[in-house]
Amino acid sequence: MKIMVITAHPDLTASRVNRAFARKASEVPGVYVRDLYREYPEWSIDVEKEQHLLTQHDRIVYQFPLYWYSSPPLLKKWFDDVFTYGWAFGTNGVHLAEKEFMVATTVGGTENQYRSGGSNWHTLSEFMKPIQSTVLKCSGVFLPIFGAFHLSDASEEELQAEADRYVKHIVSPRDVLAD
Repeated sequence: MKIMVITAHPDLTASRVNRAFARKASEVPGVYVRDLYREYPEWSIDVEKEQHLLTQHDRIVYQFPLYWYSSPPLLKKWFDDVFTYGWAFGTNGVHLAEKEFMVATTVGGTENQYRSGGSNWHTLSEFMKPIQSTVLKCSGVFLPIFGAFHLSDASEEELQAEADRYVKHIVSPRDVLAD
C-alpha cells in the first residue's frame, strides 16, 4: 500500500510533536510525507500535481494541529482547489473513489476535554465531520481518526511512544482499524 501523509502545520520546524510524527512516518517504506506549508508558501497550489499525487497513492493521511476546532487554513484551501467537480466528485468525478483517507491531528487539550459534555462540547470525531463529509462526497473511505492529546510537555520517551502509536495507526490495514 502506498501512503501519502500531507502535513499541514504552518511552521512544522517549530512543532515538536508534528515534526516528530512526520519524521517517524517518513522512515516507513511506502510512506511519502509532504509539508504543505513548505511546498506552497505563497498558497498557490499546483492542482494538477496534487491530483496526480492523489491518484498515485492508496491512502491519504492529513496530519495537522487542531486550529480552533478545524484544520489550518492552507489545508482547507487545498481541499477547495484540488477536489474539483468532474475530477473528485460529480459527473466523471471518480478519481478518489474507494481511496482511503484519514485525519491525524494533534490537540493541545486533554482527551477528556474532547468528549460530549467536556469543556470543548464535542468529540474530536465531531469536529472532523467536514473533512469526513468531503471524503464521502468523493466516494472515498474515511478511516478512524488518530488523535494525539496534550503532548506539549511530554518527555522525549513519551513523544517517541506516541509517534510509534501514530505510525502504527496510519499503516494499519483498514480491517484492523475498524476493530
